[in-house]
Amino acid sequence: MIVAAVPVVAPAHAKEPADSLRVATFNVNLSRRGPGLLLRDLLRGDPAAESVARIVATVAPDVLLLTKFDHDHGLVALNAFADLVRAQGHDLPHLFAVRPNSGRQTGMDMIGDGRVNTPDDAQGYGAFAGVAGMALMSRLPVDHAEVRDFSAFLWRDLPGARLPQQAGQPFPSAQVFDVQRLSTTAHWEVPLILPDGGVLRVLGWYASPPVFGGREGRNRLRNHDETMFWVYLLDGVLGMAPPQEPFVLMGDSNLDPYDGDGIHDAMRRLLAHPAVQDPAPRSAGALAAHVAGDRPRRGDPALHTTEWTREGGPGNLRVDYVLPSLGLPVLDAGVFWPEPGDPEHAMLGDPADPPTRHRLVWVDIALP
Repeated sequence: MIVAAVPVVAPAHAKEPADSLRVATFNVNLSRRGPGLLLRDLLRGDPAAESVARIVATVAPDVLLLTKFDHDHGLVALNAFADLVRAQGHDLPHLFAVRPNSGRQTGMDMIGDGRVNTPDDAQGYGAFAGVAGMALMSRLPVDHAEVRDFSAFLWRDLPGARLPQQAGQPFPSAQVFDVQRLSTTAHWEVPLILPDGGVLRVLGWYASPPVFGGREGRNRLRNHDETMFWVYLLDGVLGMAPPQEPFVLMGDSNLDPYDGDGIHDAMRRLLAHPAVQDPAPRSAGALAAHVAGDRPRRGDPALHTTEWTREGGPGNLRVDYVLPSLGLPVLDAGVFWPEPGDPEHAMLGDPADPPTRHRLVWVDIALP
């Protein structure tokens, strides 16, 4: 009996061969109301953490930037999450994180409400040190000695900084901007050691949402400038050496290039920068969600990386990015957003209360 060969169709997110790297970013929404609570939940067996760990293991990135992940001394919670991912079948043994600006108190009234030591008075909004931070998980070793942490860079020192104003003066005072850092969470350059001894640099950031922030639009302005930091760093105009290639710039900018809140030009300028390329990762799930009832959009809905509610929210947007340097060969790219009917769609959770409203974004690059 002759049996016809049936071609094996790999999932849309199946990884390329061993001479490539999969780099990814994921806002995992693993932030809690107080210090130590994330670790407590991880050790107890947290369903939301298990869901996002399962997604990570399914996509199997070699390098993963986590955003909205609570930071603690000794990276205890991050190690616990790495164990959870490992239990799902994917090992990312090399971990990196340093204390973010979120929840880092200044002792000053940073927003002019007459109070101090509130979440608004931290360098980045937050009720406790390390809340909603950033972390890197990697199959490749980290060159800790060559890490550059730009998170202490002052907002006022950015060329053309859009500081909040009232009556033509910085609000709430010029003294505030003597200490106010630009990064809501962090801006990092983390070198990873490639198998041949070369280096791949990860440029990561997690910006403020461009909403709230009072009548002066503080968060909207800061969000714009957090993205523009990379434009100016790549241009070499910040008094710091631009990152050496190859690099991958990735994270959560909280800014769509066309839709939703924010000053969209900043994101468009970064996407169009000659030092980077935009693989434009798409997903069938994003397009299906748009067709099912999202707001009208100017941008391509297949590029969306979040599923935010239409009522009381901005609707679906593209806010999570993976942008390789121009010389890196891109093999494939995608967003983990299975459409309804796909067996993996259930991994996204209950639409009314999902573990995260963001989707994991990945890009496959050939090894330099």
